[in-house]
Amino acid sequence: KRLYKLFLIFFILPVIGQPAKSKRPKEPGENKIKPVNKKVKPKTPKTKERESADSSLKSQSILTQVTDKGHFQKVAATLSLSAGQSIELRCKGSNVTWSYPSYLDTFKDSRLSIKQLDRYSQLILANSTAADTGEYSCWLLPCNGMKCRKDESKTGSTYIFFTDKEELFVPTPSYFEIVYLNPDKPAVIPCRVTTPSAKVTLHREFPAEEIEIDGTDIIYDAKKGFVFQHPTSDHKGIVYCKAESQGAPQISIKYHLLYVEVPKGPPSATIAASSSKVALGDRVHVVCTVLGEPDVDVIFRWQYPGQESERPVIIQNFWRLINRGIGHTTRISKSVLLVEDFEAIDTGNYICIAQNLQGETTVATKAELK
Repeated sequence: KRLYKLFLIFFILPVIGQPAKSKRPKEPGENKIKPVNKKVKPKTPKTKERESADSSLKSQSILTQVTDKGHFQKVAATLSLSAGQSIELRCKGSNVTWSYPSYLDTFKDSRLSIKQLDRYSQLILANSTAADTGEYSCWLLPCNGMKCRKDESKTGSTYIFFTDKEELFVPTPSYFEIVYLNPDKPAVIPCRVTTPSAKVTLHREFPAEEIEIDGTDIIYDAKKGFVFQHPTSDHKGIVYCKAESQGAPQISIKYHLLYVEVPKGPPSATIAASSSKVALGDRVHVVCTVLGEPDVDVIFRWQYPGQESERPVIIQNFWRLINRGIGHTTRISKSVLLVEDFEAIDTGNYICIAQNLQGETTVATKAELK
């Protein structure tokens, strides 16, 4: 028995207690349990990805709306508010410029308030009306010395509908408007609505008919009105718009569509004096005439013999529309220089300089003593 116990102690028990040998050596840390919620260090984006992210941040709108509870929210591309509500908009920046419906400036409306504070500019419109419907935008205007420029990357814009069931069309100061139809650019009949969901149709006064809107050549945009993409002389005449929205239909003001076909360029100017040979004491007038596009303004400047001596003259400018056959409409602009009592100092060249957006034209005539 003693020999059997010794046999167990030295041969059998050591074999049972030893673990099985691995077929390969263990790698360091092979039996460690990996934690489930291990944090992974975020990878740094590549340079291009970082640049695109930065550019998207730069193009973010700087315009926000202050809500009734004093909170701020990003402004959507369009807002729809009931007429009578007040609105407060803020634009981030120390030098901000605003744009809003122009009539608010025309009538110097006291309901509109704009204040520039340290970090933002504030626009408040109180007691809104249907006429306030339009685009409200702002942009940062950084300055370097005396030069300021618009920062295109820091702007904000929203179009606000101030809905009013009594005023489906945005009110206008007149009851009749002229719309010029140029063959080389779209024409807009500006019957904008205060309710974006309103159904709007376009009608011709004579012959009485509804004009078909095909969505291609003629489209409707609630923010602009009806847009004629390719105006022709067939579109000329008097038209109006009709709108319907949960009630009786409403009619807009009338629009007179005039077809225009005048070559673009510097003014086509002519000049003529009432007489080229003048006696002392005579009354002389010199007329400078320009024919051009109906909606293009012409600026006149004069040079005349007695100008440096501050010789008194009278200068009057005026214009009117004329028809030149087959529905073509032209604007005739005139500037008249009048010398009441001709003297020797008034003899010489009378020069008229007519200018528009495309350039300027100089014409001259001479007045001499008999």
